[in-house]
Amino acid sequence: MNLRIIKAGVFDTVQDLGRYGWQHEGVNPGGAMDKLSAQLANILVGNDPQQAVIEMHFPASAFFFEQPALIALSGADFSASVNGEEILILQPVLVSKYSILQFHGVQCGARCYLAVHGGVDIPKWLNSYSTHLKAGAGGYKGKTLQKDDEIPMKPSADLAGLIGKKEFQIFPWKAEPSPANDLSGRILLLHGNEWSRLTEGSKERFVNQSYSITTQSDRMGYRLLSGSLSATTKEELVSSAVSFGTVQLLPEGQLIVLMADHQTAGGYPRIAHAITAHHSLLAQLKPGDQMRFKFTDHKTAEQLLLSQQQHLRQLQHACLFKLEEFLHA
Repeated sequence: MNLRIIKAGVFDTVQDLGRYGWQHEGVNPGGAMDKLSAQLANILVGNDPQQAVIEMHFPASAFFFEQPALIALSGADFSASVNGEEILILQPVLVSKYSILQFHGVQCGARCYLAVHGGVDIPKWLNSYSTHLKAGAGGYKGKTLQKDDEIPMKPSADLAGLIGKKEFQIFPWKAEPSPANDLSGRILLLHGNEWSRLTEGSKERFVNQSYSITTQSDRMGYRLLSGSLSATTKEELVSSAVSFGTVQLLPEGQLIVLMADHQTAGGYPRIAHAITAHHSLLAQLKPGDQMRFKFTDHKTAEQLLLSQQQHLRQLQHACLFKLEEFLHA
């Protein structure tokens, strides 16, 4: 089966959980911005959590299904519909042959993920399906999805008998947000190697002021706007390794938070790092949104991540059981 793009979105790509083991060669990990939501979508349709998904921004692509397909959406809510009928995120939906999936408006969030039972049938690049736009590799021909693109999908279970003459069928189970996915809370941080470079006044302002995400933000990093912060020295740093969630102090006193397509090394002071369990919260923010920071300790960061992973594992077992039961009912 091919998944056909009948209307191009603004910046939609094929992504998985990332391309690891190549940073020493200058190739960043990339992958989905919101890896938690990408895994949730895959789990809901019975896929391996590391299978590729389609990452969408609004306005998003419109999709035409050449065959019946079991799909799930997660992450941002873009008011999805199948053949004009509303469907919800975080719930598996069986769509009929010749169905059209569209998105009509942003309810919340910045990035929506589409998973299809069986997964994509495209070649990996450096052991990952993720699109690397600068290299023009990975994903679907190394590019953003365009009108008339046809993404090959792997064969899946025979779903025609289940859907019958209905246009779509919503399966009777859904996922709940992760325990750490609380949008009302602050982004939790750990201190970075160069935290001590901030003046005492800047350290206090860092945790007490809010930050606005500017329009100069993308998958590489979020530029933040707030009161200027100062360093105790102008001494330049030797470029050092950085990662998703690294918070760097720019020369003009503003901050940047590195995201999925971050460079492999950087020379700006690394004053903090967003904890892994809160990367999903960061990924669902967009230009104009406000954020605040709060420091935590390593033990809390580990506990939140373990809780998140436990949630995913429990959901995976439950969905596989439900799906097996449903397909053979």
